Amino acid sequence: MDSSLSPSSFLKGSFVPTASGLGYREKERLIRSILHFLSIKTLVDRRGTLGFLSSSLASLVTNPLFEFKSEERVQRAEVFPLKMMWFMRFSGLLFAIMVMILFSPHFQSFPPAEAIRSSHHDGNHRVPILIPAGDSPRLFSFRKASAFNNAEECGFRDRNFSGKSSVCDPFLVHVAITLDVHYLRGSMAAVHSILQHSQCPEDIFFHFLVSETQLEILVRSTFPRLKFKVYYFNPEIVRNLISTSVREALEHPLNYARNYLADLLEPCVRRVIYLDSDLIVVDDIYKLWGTRLGSRTIGAPEYCHANFTRYFTDKFWSEKRYYGTFDGRKPCYFNTGVIVIDLVKWRRFGFTKRIERWMEVQKHSRIYELGSLPPYLLVFAGHVAPIEHRWNQHGLGGDNVKGSCRDLHSGPVSLLHWSGSGKPWARLDIKAPCPIDAVWSPYDLYRPLQ
Repeated sequence: MDSSLSPSSFLKGSFVPTASGLGYREKERLIRSILHFLSIKTLVDRRGTLGFLSSSLASLVTNPLFEFKSEERVQRAEVFPLKMMWFMRFSGLLFAIMVMILFSPHFQSFPPAEAIRSSHHDGNHRVPILIPAGDSPRLFSFRKASAFNNAEECGFRDRNFSGKSSVCDPFLVHVAITLDVHYLRGSMAAVHSILQHSQCPEDIFFHFLVSETQLEILVRSTFPRLKFKVYYFNPEIVRNLISTSVREALEHPLNYARNYLADLLEPCVRRVIYLDSDLIVVDDIYKLWGTRLGSRTIGAPEYCHANFTRYFTDKFWSEKRYYGTFDGRKPCYFNTGVIVIDLVKWRRFGFTKRIERWMEVQKHSRIYELGSLPPYLLVFAGHVAPIEHRWNQHGLGGDNVKGSCRDLHSGPVSLLHWSGSGKPWARLDIKAPCPIDAVWSPYDLYRPLQ
């Protein structure tokens, strides 16, 4: 739509009604301006725009440049009543629009299957959001993070995108993270840690996978300058494929969203780093981004000393049609919370369908116990580009039942991962943290509302 037909330009003098009513062109512009207003997708933006329209209308009526033209000269005494007449007409129109917005479900919700583009909100205010916490929903918010800028060493990026970074900008580092209401605190801390330790934070683009659309506003208020986009993942896509696991949290549909990154993200995004929500990065993520995958589709830290057989049931190991999938491979365990993915190869070889096929087998044959991890092992184990162990110091959340405290593995650390049932924010809240949780705490932006 032409910017000259926006509500702001419409109310700043480009429209001058005649004494006998609206001309054809003025009527057309009025209708198109209203349609522009109704095309705004978020309820927050509509309310803000509606307030702007109302205040602009009031100033319009008192503006001395606002005139009514006719073939005969209008007496000065008649001008004010005419102004008031137009004020009443426009006030009634705006009131009708407001009622439509407030009571129409169509205007207040997103289409369920579309990716949601990031909106621009004022980052100077904390935005509280209602989060379900068991049977007692509560409001909470995050404090605004400090601004992070590129170092001089990053150099000037010659972008042909009107001064802005497009998701297709070849200089960007792409990071995908889920935003789940129960793990949102961890996701925010993960983003904060990445920005704080990156030399070129302005060159990082975040892809957030959500099942709750209102979380975008909270991200924008916490990280006002963050480059990101939010993608809606429909839980129904995998609900019938998920089987019961040793821990209920592992059955959440959003855990499986990483299987569909190649479909959700734009085709121009050729590579992405997928990260779980319960980790922090304490090194420059560009080092992880530069991982050489060679002929492999994914890269991850491998742990070949781990007992690989325990990730599958006795039924799996007793039937050749199942365990035969590893013939010709040397499978090693790897954790799916930190993966570098070549999306071009993933799309080309249809790995999403391969993972889904093993999930279907699991539904009727029970060949594993652990949520979304085993299908990745079945498809990729033995065909993973190795990444240094420093990039996934996992297991800090203890086991999948008790969540007991654990120490770091020996060696250098670039990423700490609280995989397991014990999460640092939960242990800190009940004042029973593990020693390692003190490393996570400085990245926590959570501020409970009193």
